[in-house]
Amino acid sequence: MLQTPNNQTSFWMPFTANRDFHQSPRMIQSAEGMYYTSTDGRQIMDATAGLWCVNAGHRDPLITAAIQAQAHELDYAPSFQFSHPQAFELSSKLTSIMPRGLDHVFYTNSGSESVDTALKIALHYHRMRGDGARTRLIGRERGYHGTGFGGISVGGIVGNRKHFGTLLTGVDHLRHTHDPARNAFSKGCPEHGEEFALDLERIVALHDASTIAAVIVEPMAGSTGVLLPPVGYLKKLREICDQHGILLIFDEVITAFGRLGAATAAEYFGVTPDIITTAKGLTNGVIPMGAVFVHNRIYDSAMQNADAPIELFHGYTYSANPIACAAALAAMESYESNDLFGRAARLSPQWEKRLHGLAGLPNVVDLRNLGLVGAIELAPRDGAPGARAMEAMKQAWEAGVMIRVTGDIIALSPPLIISEQEIDTLFDTLTDILKNLA
Repeated sequence: MLQTPNNQTSFWMPFTANRDFHQSPRMIQSAEGMYYTSTDGRQIMDATAGLWCVNAGHRDPLITAAIQAQAHELDYAPSFQFSHPQAFELSSKLTSIMPRGLDHVFYTNSGSESVDTALKIALHYHRMRGDGARTRLIGRERGYHGTGFGGISVGGIVGNRKHFGTLLTGVDHLRHTHDPARNAFSKGCPEHGEEFALDLERIVALHDASTIAAVIVEPMAGSTGVLLPPVGYLKKLREICDQHGILLIFDEVITAFGRLGAATAAEYFGVTPDIITTAKGLTNGVIPMGAVFVHNRIYDSAMQNADAPIELFHGYTYSANPIACAAALAAMESYESNDLFGRAARLSPQWEKRLHGLAGLPNVVDLRNLGLVGAIELAPRDGAPGARAMEAMKQAWEAGVMIRVTGDIIALSPPLIISEQEIDTLFDTLTDILKNLA
């Protein structure tokens, strides 16, 4: 029998109000398709794809079978000086859906590791080209790039940074693109704000381009509350990076593998970065895994300019783990055979309509959407920021829906298998909650 956690539990839950959770635990026992089953036997609609990752729904039979078969055949193989066929098969499959030119992949175990890997590759690239003065890394305010020291250094969420010292040196931040005064209740990408990309020119003037290695941004900032890029912003950022010889990194841990109705946000926006970080949907969230995709010229430079037999002194014990590779291959098969990227694109108009139907409800101050992602921003309670959204999350759980909150923003990102009827059910439930939320 499952035990209910209490205040003496040894499990320190991540990004969780632990003391509050122990007062009324929200416990999950099983899952299938679009739904979790709680330990008290209730069905809970998963409106967050777990944590932005279960794009094909829970217990996908292809993925389950692949994991079982792989565990029986090859459970582990080292990736230092050895490998296995599935790693190369997966690489070929993944690079075939990446933007043209990003034909090489480095495997990690999470989004945080993918970001730190991308930052190290960027620094390595410049050094190997004889441009070792380029060591500065540029992130963005309100950006989230995982929880490694590299990721929180280039990230721009105060709560993730303030308790952990000086972090990496030589880091600066672009201003964020959120502009509710001009863009509140935008449908899709906001019209105003392309000029925010010009903030990179300010940073170049301050530090000199010759010192800057890379700029890293989320094409769509998810964990900070679904902040969408203004029309033209990413293209302008690409142009400025090209002008100054700066690498552009897209953190697509959330957006890759169908969330926006395309394989990547790079494809969706028509902007190709030099490096893409991924994780989450790579294995449908079933097995921890990440992947970093690099442009051919970055890989070729490492091979041609290496100053030692080992071209990159970096890696992880579980890079390209065989079972993770099997899960990822099966996830790609499920996405393709069920046309889930196309499905997300086809459902996005209904998703947008129902989300923006919440306008005018009490305390709703903004609504944002792109693909199958949505944000409901609520006015904070006086003296208690975040409390109103937290109460909405608890009420949604009791009503049979799992939502995610960050501050006073409700973030929605359902599995791509969601049906039109389930979209209606989700927003009907949220309408009832928001109508009566104090």
